[in-house]
Amino acid sequence: MNKPYTKQQLALRNGQDRDEIWVAYQGKIYDVGSSRLWRDGKHYEHWAGQDLTEELSDAPHTAKVFDKFEVVGELV
Repeated sequence: MNKPYTKQQLALRNGQDRDEIWVAYQGKIYDVGSSRLWRDGKHYEHWAGQDLTEELSDAPHTAKVFDKFEVVGELV
């Protein structure tokens, strides 16, 4: 079982307030800090520390992109 995090706790993992660069998708929280595309907690018009479930439909990629990242928690 993954550690639970609230939206407020996730928001702190934005690459600015803390070193962690995390995003949520469909209830899972992923550490995207290893990706050069998430440097400084920004990825195009998206910011780390947020739930990106609703925004994925606008992306040029599918949810498969999350397969390469470690799940670090669960959004509650």
